[in-house]
Amino acid sequence: MSTTYKIKKGLNIKLLGEAEKTVVDLNAKRFAINPPDFTGCFPKMLVKEGDDVKAGTPLFYDKYREEIRFTSPVCGKVKEIVRGAKRKMLHVIIETDGKDEAIDFGKVEISSIDRQAIIDKMLASGVWPMVRQRPYAVIANPQDEPKAIFISAFDTAPLAADLDLIVHGQGKEFQAGLDVLTKLTSGKVHLNVDAKNTTSKVFLNSKNVQLNSFSGPHPASNVSVHVSRVDPINKGEVIWYTGPQEVITIGKLFLEGKFNSERIVALAGSEILHPKYYKTYIGARIVNMISGNETGGRNRYISGNVLTGEKIEKDGFVGFYDSMVTVIPEGDHYEFFGWLKPGMNKFSFSHTFLSRLFPNKKFKVDTNLHGGVRGYVMTGKMEKVFPFDIYPLQLVKAILVEDIDLMENLGIYEIDAEDFALCEVIDTSKTNIQDIVRNGLELIRKEMS
Repeated sequence: MSTTYKIKKGLNIKLLGEAEKTVVDLNAKRFAINPPDFTGCFPKMLVKEGDDVKAGTPLFYDKYREEIRFTSPVCGKVKEIVRGAKRKMLHVIIETDGKDEAIDFGKVEISSIDRQAIIDKMLASGVWPMVRQRPYAVIANPQDEPKAIFISAFDTAPLAADLDLIVHGQGKEFQAGLDVLTKLTSGKVHLNVDAKNTTSKVFLNSKNVQLNSFSGPHPASNVSVHVSRVDPINKGEVIWYTGPQEVITIGKLFLEGKFNSERIVALAGSEILHPKYYKTYIGARIVNMISGNETGGRNRYISGNVLTGEKIEKDGFVGFYDSMVTVIPEGDHYEFFGWLKPGMNKFSFSHTFLSRLFPNKKFKVDTNLHGGVRGYVMTGKMEKVFPFDIYPLQLVKAILVEDIDLMENLGIYEIDAEDFALCEVIDTSKTNIQDIVRNGLELIRKEMS
């Protein structure tokens, strides 16, 4: 029997371009593992350009946690190692040879394996980075034991992928992944589902987990929201979390003995002619999705959703933790006296535009900020979309002045940068709040390590 939680504060942003419930093969030729996807990771290479690899071959490891390895998602050849400023590693690109060869890590009966053996297998195969921890939202420390593990089985972000569709037909693998996770904690594994979802055969029939239902606007699907309601974090405590597709990958590792990096990725956005789902592997190149399937003009390509995703190039790669790609117009134009127009086609949280008279209207948005950066103004708007018992603006200011004691008192351990995405959208000061919060979390993590 599940417990139901109702989230009252938040905001649903309705956009044009939702993906059709159709899944097709992508047939991408290149894939990439991107070190910047892993906060706090300092990569040390184990391969060089031209090396042959199989699925599960180690590509690099974390300099400060050498046991954490990152492995190839496909079989093929290391095509290129891309570096940026100061030789920062950006991409390790693998060109697939179309073969289905993978390193055999050995099938295991989950009921007979102990916790340390599970951790060792996940570390060796490169599956471990799929498990992250709170606080700090970094790859989990395998030497810790979390008080609970959380899995969010729905997504309320704009145009978000339908996770129930993604896991359809993979109930056995999903349950195997859950059985593995239950052995990693002495506490509960919390599977958090949409209260409106009453038909999911995979999620609702899951065993050996605590099922929790959530209703309400975005960010009702965020892990921080679930933790704050179900099992709040106190200083010194750790919880782990992961996603449904990652759970399936973990299950396949023990059922098949191989690192199976299959992913279903949604392509959405107002600039896509035929938004749909693509079956591929981790880190797929998006050019085959986009080519011939977008409108004209300059577009912004985002790995993830419009609130928290990362900007990528047209020939870029899907992020390690992302299950969607969004394409919207680039906001590289000025609108003369735009604030004087009625704004029937403009999204607005306040009552600035007439579009507020049509609450179910879907919008076509671009990346234009519609104003410049300015000083903070105490409007009280952030608290209306921020479903935590935290003063968001005061916490942001504490981070800016690097007051660690005040940051702790204001609840920084409870949140991640993604929880401030809506605050950033409605912020009249046009501030990059998510970057500020991420920097604050990194400051705390370094001070505590």
